[in-house]
Amino acid sequence: MWRLARTGAARLAAAAAPAAPLGGWYEWWSQSRPVHWAEGGLAALQASAGLPWWAAIACGAALLRTAVTLPLAAHQCRLLAQLENLQPEIKNLAERLRYEVSVRGKQLGWSEKVARFHYKKNLRRIMTELYVRDNCHPFKATLLVWVQVPMWVCVSLALRNCSVGAAGSEVQEQFSAGGALWFTDLTAPDSTWILPVSLGLVNLLIVEIFAVQKLKVSRFQKLVTNFFRVMSVVMIPVAATVPSMQIIWNELIVEIRRK
Repeated sequence: MWRLARTGAARLAAAAAPAAPLGGWYEWWSQSRPVHWAEGGLAALQASAGLPWWAAIACGAALLRTAVTLPLAAHQCRLLAQLENLQPEIKNLAERLRYEVSVRGKQLGWSEKVARFHYKKNLRRIMTELYVRDNCHPFKATLLVWVQVPMWVCVSLALRNCSVGAAGSEVQEQFSAGGALWFTDLTAPDSTWILPVSLGLVNLLIVEIFAVQKLKVSRFQKLVTNFFRVMSVVMIPVAATVPSMQIIWNELIVEIRRK
């Protein structure tokens, strides 16, 4: 099965012709090595476990969540807790720095603009020193996003290649009969709309849970929350046009993307 996935991907790469800039980028990404690795990994998991394809996709999502997302999410939570604990210290140092800059500015005759410049410059330096001291730079808290988004894109493209026959006609045939219940054909959209509606409702529920957990919400956070609410509704008709296996993958991984 692994050899089949690689052979199908190789045939696709050999037969692909230059397209428009956007199509070219999409085709290049769908034929990239990480996507082929994802195809091979899914094929190897399905063949070794002897599972139907819908179960193999679910198990693949669970494995990625356990082996990749969960450790990164725990690391992110630890960093965010450290940053939160630093806020009182940063606030005290900022007040002291403001007083020192004010005194220094009066001695040297600084204008308000110059005094504000020195205040911001020294505050950034102090905050950087605190981040280095506690090894909790805010950028490290974004590691989860930088890993999970490319991972989600690669697996999504791998599933797309399997559904359209780019990974081999045999894999496509197995996908067309590898579903369950009402979605027996994983390469076809869900005509009952059960999966698309479930995906939208689950995503909306997660958005509302995160919104309730935040006690003090800024205007920007409200705009972001409303944006995700709208996207949760918009994704329902969009999901109704994609293969069922793509919806299953999104529904299993959607909670990770919201963290």
